[in-house]
Order: sequence, then C-alpha cells, then structure tokens
Amino acid sequence: MTWGDSSSSSSCEFRNSCLRLPLGDRNTQCHYCALADFDNKPDSLFFSDGQRRIDFVLVYEDESKKMTHKRSDHKKQKRKRQVYESNLINNGLQLEATRSVLDEKLIFVKVHAPWEVLCTYAEVMHIKLPLQPNDLKTRDSAFNWFSRLLRVDENIIKPEQEFFTAPFEKEHLSNFYIQDKDTFFNPATRSRIVHFILSRVEYATKNNVKKFGINKLLDAGIYKAAFPLHDSSFRHPSTDPDCPSERYLLYKEWAHPKNIFKLQPLDFIRRYYGEKIGIYFAWLGFYTNMLTVAAVVGVGCFLYGCLAKDNCTWSQEVCDPNIGGNIIMCPQCDKACTYWNLTITCESSKKLCIFDSFGTLVFAVFMGIWVTLFLEFWKRRQAELEYEWDTVEYLEQEEQIRPEYEAQCTHVIMNEITQQKEHVPYTACGKCMRMTFCTSAVLFWILLIIASVVGVIVYRLSVFLVFSALLSQHITETQAIHKYLTPQTATSVTASVISFIVIMILNIIYEKLPRTQTDYENSLTTKMFLFQFVNYYSSCFYIAFFKGKFVGYPGNPVYWLGKYRNEECDPGGCLLELTTQLAIIVGGKAIWNNIQEVLLPWVKNLIGRYCAAARSEKIVPRWEHDYHLQPIGKLGLFYEYLEMVIQFGFVTLFVASFPLAPLLAIINNMLEIRLDAWKMTTQFRRIVPQKAQDIGAWQPIMQGIAILAVVTNAMIIAFTSDMIPRLVYYWSFSVPPYGNHSTYTMKGYINNTLSVFNISDFKNESKPSAPQVGNQTTCRYRDFRYPPGHQHQYEHNIYYWHVIAAKLAFIIVMEHVIYFVKFIISYAIPDVSQKTKSKVKREKYLTQKLLHENDLKVVTKSMGKIAGKIFRVDSPFRPKAE
Repeated sequence: MTWGDSSSSSSCEFRNSCLRLPLGDRNTQCHYCALADFDNKPDSLFFSDGQRRIDFVLVYEDESKKMTHKRSDHKKQKRKRQVYESNLINNGLQLEATRSVLDEKLIFVKVHAPWEVLCTYAEVMHIKLPLQPNDLKTRDSAFNWFSRLLRVDENIIKPEQEFFTAPFEKEHLSNFYIQDKDTFFNPATRSRIVHFILSRVEYATKNNVKKFGINKLLDAGIYKAAFPLHDSSFRHPSTDPDCPSERYLLYKEWAHPKNIFKLQPLDFIRRYYGEKIGIYFAWLGFYTNMLTVAAVVGVGCFLYGCLAKDNCTWSQEVCDPNIGGNIIMCPQCDKACTYWNLTITCESSKKLCIFDSFGTLVFAVFMGIWVTLFLEFWKRRQAELEYEWDTVEYLEQEEQIRPEYEAQCTHVIMNEITQQKEHVPYTACGKCMRMTFCTSAVLFWILLIIASVVGVIVYRLSVFLVFSALLSQHITETQAIHKYLTPQTATSVTASVISFIVIMILNIIYEKLPRTQTDYENSLTTKMFLFQFVNYYSSCFYIAFFKGKFVGYPGNPVYWLGKYRNEECDPGGCLLELTTQLAIIVGGKAIWNNIQEVLLPWVKNLIGRYCAAARSEKIVPRWEHDYHLQPIGKLGLFYEYLEMVIQFGFVTLFVASFPLAPLLAIINNMLEIRLDAWKMTTQFRRIVPQKAQDIGAWQPIMQGIAILAVVTNAMIIAFTSDMIPRLVYYWSFSVPPYGNHSTYTMKGYINNTLSVFNISDFKNESKPSAPQVGNQTTCRYRDFRYPPGHQHQYEHNIYYWHVIAAKLAFIIVMEHVIYFVKFIISYAIPDVSQKTKSKVKREKYLTQKLLHENDLKVVTKSMGKIAGKIFRVDSPFRPKAE
C-alpha cells in the first residue's frame, strides 16, 4: 500500500492509495488499502514504481495473522501504529507496504522522503551541504609515495571531491552546488533526516502527555525493527546498474582479511555509515599506527633484556649452588609451609632479568612521552577530519535534543536569562534524587568489584597453604618440575585466571543493566569507564603496589583480616607476577571479545539463514535480507571504544612491567579493525548515520590515563621492581664504608639484601610443623632489617632508609622530567594545523560572500528598479527642462 504523495494535498494518487488524515486529527482511522506486491527485483532500493528511493524500512507483525487471545492488546497496538503512520504522512513522508516473502505475518513498510521534506528538515537540522568545489591547492606529503602503496586503488573507490559547505537554507537554494536533485542528498543524509522525523512523530496522548518516537514503538513491540537499507549484497555487486554497490566495495576493499595491511578508505566509510562510525575507525587506525613506534621500542627493550640476562649477576648468584644453594629461606606461611632453598627460584629470576632491566626504565620514560605525542597528534588529525567531514560547528548548530529527553520534559521552570518558561525533565529536587541514585548505583558496583578483589586476595592467601603442602619439597630435591612449578607460581597463575573470569562475569552483568546523544553518551561513558577501570585494573594495582609491601618479618608477620598472613613476593620482587597477570588479562580479554563480538552474531545469522532457506527457495528482496541481520544495539560503538580504551590503559599504566604490551596491542588492533569492519558490513543491519564531532568523553579519559600512567610506571619501577635497591647497592653498599669490595660491583647483592632470622624466635602459631634442616639455626627472608643479636634486631637497617630515600627521589625526578617534556610537547604542537585553519577561513569567507553578498546584490538591484520607477513618474520635484 502507498500513502502520502506530496503532489496532492487531499489524497494519494498512486495505484494503491489510502486517504490521508487531516492535520491535527489524531482520532481518525486510516483507511485500509491493498498491499503492493514484490516485483521480484531482489536488489531494488525503490518503491514499486521504480522512482522513489527507499530511505527507511519499518517492520511489524500483522495482528490478523497472530494466533493469540490477546485481541484487545493487538487492537491498541494496531491503533497506535495507524496513528503513527498517519502522522508520518502529515509530516510529508511517503509510505508503501509489502508483505514478507518468507513469513506472511511480517509487513515491511518502506519510507520515502520527497525533495521538499529533505530540504525542510535539512534546514531544521542545520545540515551542511556543498556550496562550490574546494579551490585550495594541497601539497603532497613527503611520505605520499609510500602511503600510496597502502591505499585502496583509486580506480575502484574514487576519491571524493572536496567542497566548501554551509548550513542548508531553502531561501538560498540557488547558491548551493546542485547538479542532480536525486544525488544532492546522499543516502546516508536521507536516512538521517528520515530517522529524525521518525524519532519525533507522535503516536498517542495519555494524561495530556504526548508519546512519540520510533524507539518507544520498538520497545513496546508495536514495530519489530526499523533500519535503513544496505545498498547491495556484500558478496556481489547489485544487479541494478544505477546502484553504486558501496557495501560490496567496502567488504572487498576494507573488511576482507586480505586488506589487513592497507590503509582504510575513511571518506568512503563516512559516506556510507556516517561521521560517527568514520571517526571511530579513524581513531582506531591512528592509534594502531602510533602503536607501531611503541611496539618497536618495546621489542627493542625486550631483546636488550634477553641479551643482558646472561650477565645478570644477582640471578647468577641465585642459581649458583655455592651461593643460592647455601641460602635457606624462611617459610612464607604458618605451620604448613616449610623451609626452602633459594635456588628453586632460579628460573623465575632468569625471566625476571628480562623484564627488570635498564631497558624497562628507558621504555617507561619513552611511553610517558609517546602517550603525549599520540594525544596531541590525534587532536590535529581530529581537527582535519572535523573540517573535511563538516563537523567543525556541529555541536553548536546541528546536534538536536534526544527525543527520549524531550519526552521526559514535563516540568516547567523559568529561565533566569531569557525570563521565558522552559520544559525540563525533572525539578531541582528530582535532579538531586536522580544524582543520589546514580551515584549510589555506581558506588555499589565499585564496592562489589572491590569485594571480588578481596575474595581473590583471600583465595591467594588460602590456596598458597594448599600448594605449599602439595608442592612441598626437601631442599636437596632437584626434580625438573620444581624449577618451574613453585607454590608462588601456581598461586599467581591460578589467581590471575580466576581474576580474569571474575572480571568478565562482572562485566557481562553490568552491561545487562537497563539504561534509559552527546551529553547522554558522555555521562554514560564516564560512569561505565569508572566501573571498568576498577574492574580491570584493581588486581594489577594490588600486585604492583600492595602485595609483599606490608608483611612484617617471620617472627612477627602481619595478618590480613586478622586471620590470613599477608602474601610475600619472590626474592626478586613481584614484577614477574604483575607481568603474568597482564599477559593473562590482556590476552584473555582479546580472545573473549572476539568470540563475543564476531562469533555470536555469525552463529545467529547462520541459524537465521538456515531456517529461512528451509522454508523457501523464493527470491527475497533486499529489505527482507537486511531484516534477518543482527541489530547494532542502542549504544552503537560504545563497547568498541570501551574495549580499546581499556587496552590503552593496559598499554600505558603498567607498561614498565610488560614492554611487549604494545606489540600485542598492535596485533590485536589490526585484527580488530578488520573484524569490526567485517561485522558491520556482513553481520549487522545498516546503522543509522549519525554526526559526531570527536570521540567524545573518551578523549579526556585518555588524557587522565596518560597523566596517571607517569605516576604508576614510576612507582612500579621504584616499588615493584628491584632496580632501585640494586642501584643503591651498586653505588653505595658494594664499596666502603658499607661494603667490602674495592670497586663498584653487583657481587654479593643477594646475600646483602636478604635479612637473617633466628629460627628460635618463631612464635608458636607461626612456627613451621616441618623440622629444621640439620643444624641450621637461622633462615633468610626478603627485607632490610638488622640481624638477631643486634641492639636493634629485626628493625629496619640503614640500607632500608637509603632505598626508601632513593625510591622517593626517583619518583619525583622521573615524574617532573616527563611532565615537563609533556608540557613542552603540548605547547609546541598546535591542536589545529595551519593548513586546516586556512581551509576554515576560506570556507567562512565564501559562505559570507555567496549567501550574504548575493542577497545584498538582489536588494540593491530591487531598490534601483524602484527608484527608477519613482523618477519616471511626473513629479513636482522633478527638474524642469530649460
């Protein structure tokens, strides 16, 4: 059935017509009319007349075909839908309905926006449209020859012509660059305008409150789906010669795995999906490219650690049978744990030498500078995209109030500035209650995460006793398994896996919570990131800054919750455990997200296609193919951004412990770009194109992470690694007056940094049940304390205070140096390049010239004609002829 031809004001003049409702009449029922038959053209994007383009599709179930007893509910739904569609017609849209080929219960309502409607709403929405071609010459970059090798073939996807643009105005229609009315508004803009109308058209009034918008109708089940059409199949071009088959080209030249090393066709992505999708892929591609430099430096530091580990003196002492083999370590838990030989940590000490080296310090400083360069250069790139994609003044001109927000505006207040009445969604008291509720909800979830972290810590403390009993060994045993599977290693790995599982479970639960575009999205972004920050990073913060820091000493251990003895680090520190935790979470998160984001939609679509194929072998139209794809979800790209920003946090916050993190990130991101592209072009319905000026609240979040990363990496090097104690020993305690060596050396470091404890000083509740070894009267533990018999026995010695002073001095110096460099870089790199500034100025000049000076010429010309007419009329004031 076809409704709403703009060429007639009283009725529809098409083959299958339906009488229009009078404007303002919300109680008149629309007349039923015949359905338009499918014309067996599977790639058609037009109404049955072949002239009017389909800009949007609405899908609902025919109530008369439903086998149910709830007839009253069906009548209400049908009534609301009829009123809604009638009001769409009153707003100038044209509708045509076609029954499903595969399921006779489904009705597809195709929506078309005529030229007049497009012009009217383009002006309402302040959409920028072309004035004239861009006449500014662009200089090719010095690296243009190289980037040309990685670009998409310009013969396949032709570069877009650049235009100077201005907000559309109907009265200045002649000034815009209109060569063809059918192509002046591209499909993405047409769909955006239609969605704007669909989101604001009324369908019912209850208690003097208007209900409107397609989103509420979808939530109520009145419509099953609403979406713009893909222009073709992704497997092959459209059979329609006039169709550009942009979806097919996007899949072939962008989403296909063979393009993994190619640059993305960002302008083409933006033209098909809109600026919001385009800016996401532009940011992700830019971030991945910048990670290349970080990955190269990180791999270099890792290789340096691998080469230097053979010269690692302290590790050699641990593995030396004459040094480490003679050192008996104190039990690390009460009763169940036994004395152990230092040499069983030989393998872990070798691995630790790779990550705890001078290269780690260099890489931490480098990443502090890299993150600033990334953010500053992204601002420049973002400014270029804002101009090229016409979003420079988007927030001030184009962005409209969310229809969901409009629907809640039932309270009236007086604006203090304009002294006019305004509608707001809640009063001051209601706003206060709302903020209290939201804050309480966020705090509740953060406390729940903290509780889960406490649970994992309790698991660590409890299971260490079990592993100590199961993996207990006599100090003379040399079985190969004990070189690698120590109680500390087993506890660390299993706790990291459990922590990862808990993170994923809490993440899934939080995502399922109900949530009612820029302010709304920014608010949601901040709340969600706060939750995810605590969820993902809490376990890493615990290992880096709390584990092994408050343990006391064997004769007086510190107990957690009054019951569990605090964990201790290996003699080499907790850095290797932090590295293990990061590797498990980062790697596991990447695998889980790919399964969740790609595999599940693919399986759902595969099942849907199988069921559809089993029902029919008929020719299926494009709108029905798209209906059986997966919807993108209300939050769109929110979780894609969240995933990448969480990764950005891992790459920057804890990179001092894991220099290979950027390499893993770049591999994941190269796959992520193509998987996201494949998912959007093949598995999901076409997204409603949306404008976006930037990446929103993610920008300040990343800036906050960048500032915090300097502090965390400085503290990891100072407190988690053993770099500072080693430097203090090398420069102060290896030579007189504290040391016995004549030259600076690392020899004797292990013996110097392990304190001595008298076995007889054990308390009964912590004394090990296993007998002591031979005539051994002392054991060693990791700390800097005076030995038994000293007047200050078991108190911190002078080495401890030297190390603390050096750690604090290192943190202050490193932070100030990096922050100073960051400030210089931020000041030196302008947010907007000179080239972009020139283009913006040129566009403003042309806009003023074309839109305002032309009006002035018309007025001047009209005044001249009027003046001429006045002087042609005989008047007593006319000069007389001599």
